[in-house]
Amino acid sequence: MNEQPSASHEQAAPEPATAQATAPARPVALITGVGRSIGIGAGIARQLAASGWDIAFTYWTPYDRRMEWGAEDGAAASIARELEEAGARTAAIEADLTGPDAPIRIFDEAEQRLGPVTALILSHAESVDSGLLDTTVEAFDRHFAVNTRASWLLIREYGLRFRGGPGSKPGEPGAGMGAGTGTGTGAGAGAGRIVALTSDHTVGNLPYGASKGALDRITLAAAHELAHLGVTANVVNPGPVDTGWMNDELREALTQGTPLGRLGTPQDTAHLVDFLCSPQGQWVNGQLLKSNGGAAP
Repeated sequence: MNEQPSASHEQAAPEPATAQATAPARPVALITGVGRSIGIGAGIARQLAASGWDIAFTYWTPYDRRMEWGAEDGAAASIARELEEAGARTAAIEADLTGPDAPIRIFDEAEQRLGPVTALILSHAESVDSGLLDTTVEAFDRHFAVNTRASWLLIREYGLRFRGGPGSKPGEPGAGMGAGTGTGTGAGAGAGRIVALTSDHTVGNLPYGASKGALDRITLAAAHELAHLGVTANVVNPGPVDTGWMNDELREALTQGTPLGRLGTPQDTAHLVDFLCSPQGQWVNGQLLKSNGGAAP
């Protein structure tokens, strides 16, 4: 607190608990797919924590174990420590998004540990390469269960529970949307934010691309169907971001296909998500944004 001391030397200073109780509430962001420290989800979590958000995040270690890069031991705990060092309260939630009941459990735990969720960031994905002729029904269904159905259920659960940002009511200006970006969003604007990460990759990666395309439609529908709550919803295509999944040949080809001559980084995506979640980003709504350095499709 910034209270001036009393003229009387006999008056004690406020207790730390009192100062903490009167501090402005930090809004809560729920970010899915934060399983690896070099991933886009982790980059977004770090940026939002630095901007004044508390962070609940989900991860699913068995998925990473199935992939070529393997699981990162202790990643969730390490990421949580980083966020806490930036001033955020955290809640790491392990969740298998193939289960239709997972979104309810995730929101229950996030709310119990941190409070109501103001921003929902969907950065999880099932992604196993296969094309039109070799995709199995099991793989197709799993991609749609994780990338599409789980995203719809998470957005629906968010819409059913959303009551505005800290200190605001539905439809009112959203207070406390991040200490680094100011408070208050202006007349008629709300505090709620939904941001989903997508991809335009389809060739040789059919179930991933098709399920992400369906995710786009669901998220953009939320911009209109949840407008009465003061919620904006946008989709971000981060373009080619190497988080350990590229081989040397693909890395070189994608670098040459980008005007800036480099690949994207998790921080590139995080800066845009941070802006969309801020009061300054309130007028961007119902959009599919390509933050890809001008990379050719």
